[in-house]
Amino acid sequence: MATDAALVLRSSRSRVFWLALVLAVLVALCAGSVAIGTRSVSWSEIWAALAGRVDTVGQAAVAARIPRTLMALLAGAALGLSGAIMQGITRNPLADPGILGVNMGASLAIAVGVAWFGITTANAYIWVAILGAGFTAVFVYVIGSLGRGGATPLKLALAGVATSVAFASLVIAVVLTRGDIAGGIRQWQVGGVGGATFARLSVVLPFLVAGFLISMATARKLNSLALGDELAAGLGERVALARAMAALGAILLCGATTAICGPIGFVGLIVPHLCRLLFGVDHRWLLPFSALVGAALLTCADIAGRLIARPNELDVGIVTAFIGAPFFIWIVRRQKVREL
Repeated sequence: MATDAALVLRSSRSRVFWLALVLAVLVALCAGSVAIGTRSVSWSEIWAALAGRVDTVGQAAVAARIPRTLMALLAGAALGLSGAIMQGITRNPLADPGILGVNMGASLAIAVGVAWFGITTANAYIWVAILGAGFTAVFVYVIGSLGRGGATPLKLALAGVATSVAFASLVIAVVLTRGDIAGGIRQWQVGGVGGATFARLSVVLPFLVAGFLISMATARKLNSLALGDELAAGLGERVALARAMAALGAILLCGATTAICGPIGFVGLIVPHLCRLLFGVDHRWLLPFSALVGAALLTCADIAGRLIARPNELDVGIVTAFIGAPFFIWIVRRQKVREL
């Protein structure tokens, strides 16, 4: 008993250390995000802009980077957390909003909404994206559950990838008929946090907060689901309700994020795996750490995009794709999914 208590204490201390380290890295990345860009700025201009002054070009540049930094933090946290939720729901190491087709489902819904129904407001974008993400999540899960063995990780991944490809083609088909919106839709599809404003943040924030709260409330339920449906039911867990509640949180997060930033891939795949290696599989720790590490990863990718192509910049969706594609191949090989 004393040995078990010592192990628990050591594990808790380790997690607190990692939490402090992640927060320190996050603060450093936020400072870098407001300081680094096409225009070089001094620390005096940064402090003046943080105080609300925009008297010089440098101060105005910093003022524009502040909402962009906040958007990167929120979007990264949302994608990292939704990826952890999806992997927990499906017990699938390959699950992520991009690979399961959820992001592309939200994209198709927005493309249809803009082209056929003329939606223009950010609030309408978010609702349409959430509906598209929810429909796609259900569709992929149903397709992946067909046949022998139910919803296996391989079948879900293949169903998600096939759905993503099909929906991407449909997005192109919808946009081709509307040359007036084609440029904007294509640029949005790349995925990025540039052009963020406090007005857009205020619109998306309630959806993200709701998604965060619902997701965090499912941590214990996901721990039960990790034991298997039968054992979870034996412990008194209402499996279908637990899975639906967790899925709702993930859909709110990735749908709202996709509506504002476009479909950003691989963050929800990379972050939960990294967090499991560092912090363990307990979702009470895994979910908040996934949110923090996701925020750090997307902010870092945004900074890297500005540095790589300076004085121009690469959208964050391109940077995460460069990082995520090799990581996906590594996971497939590590999990020995030979049928691929």
